[in-house]
Amino acid sequence: MDSRISARALAAALGGWRTREPAYEALADGIRLLCLDNRLAPRTALPAERELAAFLRVSRSTVAAAYRSLRESGHIASTRGSGSVTLPLRRRDPGRTLVSDGAIDLQQASPPAWPGLAGVLSEVAASASSLVSRVGYDVVGRIELREAIARRYCDRGIPTSPDQIIVTSGAQSAIHLLAGVLAGRGDRVLIETPTYPHAADALRRAGTRLVGVPVTSADGWDLDRAEQAFARTLPIMAYLMPDFQNPTGRSMSTGARTTILQSAERAGTILVLDETTADLDIDRGTVAPGFLDGDPSLVVRVGSLGKTVWGGLRVGWIRGETDLVRRLVAARPAQDLGTPEFEQAVAATLFPQFGAVVAQRSHVLRNGRDAVLAAVSRALPEWHAPHAQGGVSLWIELDAPLSSGLVMDVRSRGLLLSAGPRFSVDGGHDRHLRIPFTASPDDLVAAVDILAEAWPRVRGGARVAMAEQLDSVV
Repeated sequence: MDSRISARALAAALGGWRTREPAYEALADGIRLLCLDNRLAPRTALPAERELAAFLRVSRSTVAAAYRSLRESGHIASTRGSGSVTLPLRRRDPGRTLVSDGAIDLQQASPPAWPGLAGVLSEVAASASSLVSRVGYDVVGRIELREAIARRYCDRGIPTSPDQIIVTSGAQSAIHLLAGVLAGRGDRVLIETPTYPHAADALRRAGTRLVGVPVTSADGWDLDRAEQAFARTLPIMAYLMPDFQNPTGRSMSTGARTTILQSAERAGTILVLDETTADLDIDRGTVAPGFLDGDPSLVVRVGSLGKTVWGGLRVGWIRGETDLVRRLVAARPAQDLGTPEFEQAVAATLFPQFGAVVAQRSHVLRNGRDAVLAAVSRALPEWHAPHAQGGVSLWIELDAPLSSGLVMDVRSRGLLLSAGPRFSVDGGHDRHLRIPFTASPDDLVAAVDILAEAWPRVRGGARVAMAEQLDSVV
């Protein structure tokens, strides 16, 4: 058994779980969603029935029935005297590894492959004989690719040499590598909340303690809280997405970038800037890259072709000072033995066409964003859908904290989404729902229609459940 979750923590993670009757199935669905989102890791011990019932203010028989339903669906196992433990998700678990025919899967905020990619793949495959003549284990990255990435930074006003670049197997691999090299168990790491959940998972896996700084669609970064967090906790590193932040879609102003940089310098904190969405501009226009005027050893940048070209092209990179790159290269073999040669050759071929790639992406994402905004305004006017100037998603505010219940309800209707709490660092966000606008406009409009059909039912079930709960207390 790897870990245990307390009744208090589980109750907080469940959020507005009671959205329908019978209550035990609503509770079971809430725990299933936590498992599907990996907010409840496999082999996590659940609270005892009596303890959880007390925190949720339901009967013990309700919790017992919920656990029984979870056993029947293969999400937990229970042993007399040892309690109940979550199980690894099975391949037939709906919505996790297999998606049913006709489902609209909006769990991954990633657009389809750039239309010109197939031609580039064919072109690179024609030179396979030269590729296979290479050793194949490259923990630094092909010099042609590192030169292309360095030129891209220079074009943005960030002077860079190839020695300042290490090529990784995607941005997630880069974040894992940085977490292992820059932070140790027990170190504090400042991170936005909400945030990209896989980055938070990587930092937790490294044993760090996360310090959340709020960011909202309406107001952006809470700079007062950020300054206080830097000064009070002296984090070893900070993970931030300054451009088209995932999931809120916000971009830092010039003033916000200056404040964050100065606070980090005073605390001696290394800023890890996730720029994987920075090129997905729809209508903001070109802005200064920021974070240029301080100590260069405190600014590290992470990039990737996953969002711009294709999620299946596992090529990312880290841009840092040469001393850090050497440390990363030395540490990398414990994680992997390099980025595949074929993918690197494809990426190097793509960079001269990068302007055409991002222009096409801007067109696709604009159509998707505008389709979601129009559909929400028509079908769910009580929701607040902020206008994002780029990125991949909208962080929509619901008029009740029932994101988790809504997501579970629409799963059975063929719509797969991630609830707001999935993006939280320290709980909450059940009043928000991330809707990626990376799918086709037709699918996005259909998704909003499914949400609009389900919302009155979810809200109504929550009101009935709350009234019954208050009656039981009285």
